[in-house]
Order: sequence, then structure tokens, then C-alpha cells
Amino acid sequence: MNEKKRIPTNGDPIAWTSPFAALKNVELPSAPEVRPGVAPRDAAPMAPKKNRGRVDIIRQTAHRGGKTVTVVTGFTGIGLAEKETLAKEMQKACGAGGTVKEGRIEIQGDQRETVARILTNAGFRPVCAGG
Repeated sequence: MNEKKRIPTNGDPIAWTSPFAALKNVELPSAPEVRPGVAPRDAAPMAPKKNRGRVDIIRQTAHRGGKTVTVVTGFTGIGLAEKETLAKEMQKACGAGGTVKEGRIEIQGDQRETVARILTNAGFRPVCAGG
């Protein structure tokens, strides 16, 4: 009825065909030509602008029940979506929670050095302000 396939143990070769054997004859597409200094059309945009303006990094504890929060303010020329993307990246790098409120990015804890590094990589000029 239902006969199982068994692997021979007496040294005979195994009758097995690879499901990938047909791929041996398929020709792969050639790689696109890459010229130095010229970005391909399909590639992501080039590196962000290096001077996107000054942003202030402030450490606050007032009205927060004694908890320290790192606040980034002073963004000019970027939308809410980019602020949320930056906030997510900061949260992941700091291992802390955070939010975007009233045009500011708030990250839980004193995370000024990590936040400054991320903002510098994004093309901003971070300035630590306040205590």
C-alpha cells in the first residue's frame, strides 16, 4: 500500500535528483555598469545634505516626576515623518522609549551623546544646551 522510500545501506548509490538541478542551465542577468561618482538610477538617494541646520539637545527633568528626558528641538525644514524616523532610530540606538511631541523629539533618559551622534550622521549640527 504505502511503501516508504528507504536509503540503501549496502553501499549502492542513492537515487536522488536535486530540485535545483534545473537552475544549473539558467543564465543570470549581468550586473549593471557602475561608474565612480555617478549613482545608479534605482539606488537610494545620495548621502544627506551635510548642513541641515542647528538642533538643540536639552536634558529636562521638570514636570516629569523627577525622570530625565533628552529633548531635541529646533528642527527646520523637515516634516513629521522624518522626525518620527529619526526618533525610531534614536530609540533603537539608546534602548529607550521616546516620542515626537509638538515638533520635538523626546527620548527617555540622559542620552545626549548617542542622540548627538545620530543627528550628526543625519546631517544636522547638534548643540547640547542647558544642564
